Amino acid sequence: MKFTKTLIAASLAFVSADSFAAAFQLAEQNASGLGRAYAGEASIADDASVVARNPALMTLFKDKQLSVAAIGVIPDVSLEGEGAPTGIEQSSLNDDSIAPSAVVPAAYFTMPYNDKVSLGFGAFSNFGLSTKFNDDYAAGQIAGETEIFTVNMNASVAYKVTEQFSFGVGLNVIYADATIVRKIGVNPFGVPSSTNVVDLEGDDTGYGLNVGLMYQLDENSRFGFNYRTETDITFEGTYSSAARGIAERSGSVDITLPAIAEFSGSHQLDEKLGLHYSVLWTGWSSFDKLEAEVGLPPEQGFEKTEDFSDALRYSVGTDYQLNEDILLRAGVAFDESPVSQTHLSISIPDTDRFWFSFGGNYTIDQNSNFDLGVSIIRGKTQTFTETDDSGSQWAFESKGHAVLIGAQYNYTF
Repeated sequence: MKFTKTLIAASLAFVSADSFAAAFQLAEQNASGLGRAYAGEASIADDASVVARNPALMTLFKDKQLSVAAIGVIPDVSLEGEGAPTGIEQSSLNDDSIAPSAVVPAAYFTMPYNDKVSLGFGAFSNFGLSTKFNDDYAAGQIAGETEIFTVNMNASVAYKVTEQFSFGVGLNVIYADATIVRKIGVNPFGVPSSTNVVDLEGDDTGYGLNVGLMYQLDENSRFGFNYRTETDITFEGTYSSAARGIAERSGSVDITLPAIAEFSGSHQLDEKLGLHYSVLWTGWSSFDKLEAEVGLPPEQGFEKTEDFSDALRYSVGTDYQLNEDILLRAGVAFDESPVSQTHLSISIPDTDRFWFSFGGNYTIDQNSNFDLGVSIIRGKTQTFTETDDSGSQWAFESKGHAVLIGAQYNYTF
């Protein structure tokens, strides 16, 4: 049973494959900010997507706003074998397609209730991932399939204290679903390498709050701050293992989705040119270990140390009003990894990332407009060694890059 429980815990060391922010965090709450590398998200009021990044900004809208967005994630995550147990070719560890492409959708609505109070609603995601190795991958115990899907449903209210200062509060209901599959891989027992050692599916709903502040220094400068609380998630579902002859039993794993804080500034330098910047902090130190329980009554599961560190994301961006219909955007960002070198694995081939972004907004008519954004993300090359539950050591070189393409429609009524 220790072998089984260890693999369940290890399998939930999530991959940051198609999220392409730190660890398994998602930055893609809208397409309007994508073109600026998400600089100024807590201070700029482009559209109704302010619900996700700073609800206090809703007080800047005089009319109802609707925004619908989709961001396509095209990852390029590859592994190259650098070392393998005796008798196994290093080249058998090579894999250049472990992360599938994905689409991250979002939708928002805001409305002024009166001249002081504004209301907003949103559906988006702050965390998500998906990776899949071939069923016969040699290092199956540390590979397999990993998927986490989250939906954050938010209801927010904002209050204008003065013409310069507003605050907002949001209630978040987060639904999370996870699927974890691990294979036995190459083994000395003659068991087919595609045999399932772990097959765990579960879901849960958690709750959290976010609080936003907005201060208008003058007609050309605005500052914003948003804080999102931690959310505890317990994935409860079914567990099975063909390798151990276990058809199905209950299983659960606890994780804490980290707190997030962002400070932003936006400045209109002249009639056409704007400058925006952000510092975003994520409290990944709350993700210090993984604990699993299996069976009824629950048995104490394996405890795996992750030792994540808090991480920062820095971004700066600009926009330029080319003419009355077209607004151009560009931005760069640096995204720190929370994973230490000693805890790297193919489950978390995480790395610092650089973002290079551009995009724009096109005004269709007086009530509607359309955003496009593109980000090219480049990650550092990492080399590391990972030991599986049987004591075999596997060495890898990992590379992680991506292209994000987003589109968004906004309507005022």
